[in-house]
Amino acid sequence: MPYHILIIEDEPDINLLLAKILTAAGYTAVQAYSGTEARLLLEREAPDLILLDLMLPGLSGEDLLAEIRQTMHSDTPVLILSAKGSLQDKVALLTAGADDYITKPFEPEEVAARIQAALRRSRKSTPSSSLLSCKHLTLCPETRKVLVNGAELSLTAREFDLLQLFLETPEKVYSRERLYELVWKGGYYGENNTVNVHVSNLRKKLKAADPKEEYIQTVYGIGFKLCETL
Repeated sequence: MPYHILIIEDEPDINLLLAKILTAAGYTAVQAYSGTEARLLLEREAPDLILLDLMLPGLSGEDLLAEIRQTMHSDTPVLILSAKGSLQDKVALLTAGADDYITKPFEPEEVAARIQAALRRSRKSTPSSSLLSCKHLTLCPETRKVLVNGAELSLTAREFDLLQLFLETPEKVYSRERLYELVWKGGYYGENNTVNVHVSNLRKKLKAADPKEEYIQTVYGIGFKLCETL
């Protein structure tokens, strides 16, 4: 799965440029245009890295950084993007918990390189090839094979990607919108039925292979998550 990077930048042109840089580098970009909007997104999602401007409407970048470091995102790499280029500003933000500091204006190649370096330091630069498991199910990302009770389960590409996503983040609840963005890799335009059908088909195959267990749980009003226990 591509890495999910949250851009927090109030200037539309810069935000769009950053999204293009990330997309070209193979990442998934999520855009926020204020500190308060970013806070709401972070309550629902867990990005692999955050690009954070400082001068934001609603909630400043400095205040948002402090909140991030006190929440479940405390270990998420945060790269500051700012026109403030003094040594004092850089030292203050790095001391407050930022992982890197990029001064505006910036070169696209530098942004991409610093993101890659930050992900590498956080051990997220390459997808894990280790086995993922839950109950009687084992998934191998490298070979794209799924075994249930020792027997290989035949899945479509979308079904496999959905299952891998649930197994990689067992505590996370995914909305239908977010699943569509991550698995279908496109903008969401109300394709609730597309996601529902694929999740339903995946459930049926898992139930047929392991009738006594449930693997995917519906969280009513939100979406779906891995069901680790009955």
